[in-house]
Amino acid sequence: MKRDLKGLILIVDDTPTNLEVISEALSQVGYAVAIATSGERALQQVDRRLPDLILLDVMMPGIDGFETCKRLKANPKTCDIPIIFMTALSEVDLKVKGFELGAVDYITKPFQEKEVLMRVKTHLQLSILTKNLEEEVARKTADLQASQLQIIQTEKLSALGNLMAGVAHEINNPVGFLSGNIQPALEYIKDLFGLLDLYQQKYPEPDAEIQNEIKTIELEYIREDLPKLIASMQEGIKRIENISTSLRTFSRVDSDLPITCNIHDGIKSTIMILKHRLKASKSRPEIATIENYGDLPPVKCYAGQLNQVFMNLLANAIDALDDPHIGDKYQKIARQITIETKTDPDQKQVLIKIADNGKGMSDAVKKKIFEEMFTTKEVGKGTGLGLTIARQIIVEKHGGSIEVNSTLGEGTEFIIHLPLLS
Repeated sequence: MKRDLKGLILIVDDTPTNLEVISEALSQVGYAVAIATSGERALQQVDRRLPDLILLDVMMPGIDGFETCKRLKANPKTCDIPIIFMTALSEVDLKVKGFELGAVDYITKPFQEKEVLMRVKTHLQLSILTKNLEEEVARKTADLQASQLQIIQTEKLSALGNLMAGVAHEINNPVGFLSGNIQPALEYIKDLFGLLDLYQQKYPEPDAEIQNEIKTIELEYIREDLPKLIASMQEGIKRIENISTSLRTFSRVDSDLPITCNIHDGIKSTIMILKHRLKASKSRPEIATIENYGDLPPVKCYAGQLNQVFMNLLANAIDALDDPHIGDKYQKIARQITIETKTDPDQKQVLIKIADNGKGMSDAVKKKIFEEMFTTKEVGKGTGLGLTIARQIIVEKHGGSIEVNSTLGEGTEFIIHLPLLS
């Protein structure tokens, strides 16, 4: 926001006449004026309200102008306020000392009203314009960082999507070959067993060598177990097909416009991809997932980017429950992640809740959780971009919102509000 080039001027002088003259001159041209009769009172004044410029007398009882200036410049809150010294002294050394302490200019006594107004106007304009420029630079920097973050997110999603799509494609070929040949193999096995049965009917008393071989290979056990073995292979192929489907669902490449999709497919595919991390390990039991899916309508969204949000939130929940410092309490309870979806009463938003029963987070952490580069993970285990990108996808790409509820010792819950686009 651009500032008005008028501002508040603090005049510091122990002589009432000087205060009255300068105050009246500045007030007549529209400046707001505050006065202080000593350095101590000036410091108290700026603590209550920051002026835009200070006119500071050099020679004052108590702490003089130089000491007052020194203290103002040492305070981060007041260090950027421009200070113009007022003095009847003409020694060059004193003027140099004032500039070394941070003053921007001098006004000599007795005052020349036009000179005072011109110097005040010039330095006030420089100060305010500098602040405006700093704010503009900060805004442009923030915009640039946001753009860079968007580029990182897009490239990351694209690379991940291409990788998963490639893996799914490579899986599909051999899986399709196996799936297509298992049924013929079962028919062949059935035919071979039928032939054996026919042979045994025609020749019920085989010679000793054949009888020994039947015992050696445990023919009856093979008859019983081989169909079970083939059925197990079929189940394995189905699981691989499910994984391949999950990879393809997760790795959707978004178009320039949102597409209609089933939110639950994205969540389920993400859980499937993370399934290996949910299994029990040497340091902890299995992490259970409790899925309570509501009756959601198809949602217009950028499906691939939403899947990345689900991946970040679910991976963070697993990290929270994987924490080796989680405490003795959590060694005795079932660790779980709860996913819940529903529409709001007005049918205008989809609510997606992802919660864990880990150790939770403090209020200080909650305030920073979506800040760029902020992470509570060890060095090398977190970039601090995951939740920032998640928030950007939900808020900027979908016009929704994401919030976090967390209590130390109880767990963390993320709630996504996603508008139903018409």
